Amino acid sequence: MNNKYMNIIQEEASDILSNERVLSQKKFIQHGKTTTYEHTINVTITALKIANKLRIKYDRRSLIRGGLLHDYFLYDWHENDKSHRLHGFHHARRALINAREDFELNKIEENIIDTHMFPLNLRFPKYRESIIIGIADKVCTIKEFF
Repeated sequence: MNNKYMNIIQEEASDILSNERVLSQKKFIQHGKTTTYEHTINVTITALKIANKLRIKYDRRSLIRGGLLHDYFLYDWHENDKSHRLHGFHHARRALINAREDFELNKIEENIIDTHMFPLNLRFPKYRESIIIGIADKVCTIKEFF
């Protein structure tokens, strides 16, 4: 983990990182051997690097909080369970519902969570932070699979 970025993430989202349900994601595998918790950290760090490298103006707090919660669906999608069918199409909405239950979200954070699977789901990103997280998510997913 990159300590520089982890310090920034901790500054902006210590409430998320210490939340019991967020920490439960450490027991769910997301891709390959990467847990959902690790994946959300990877996506958030990658998004920060992309935004900074490209010198994009963005809301740092919203980007970080949305990145940490983008896969807050809280189940192991690999389990043979009828409710996990079509996970790729539905988990963003489940993550948003869970995040709203546990955290106060702004409109950017909500849009990040709800649209991170675009174009697989047809909910469009409205903010640059949403686009950055969507790209970072796909980059990390490819890295984690291979």
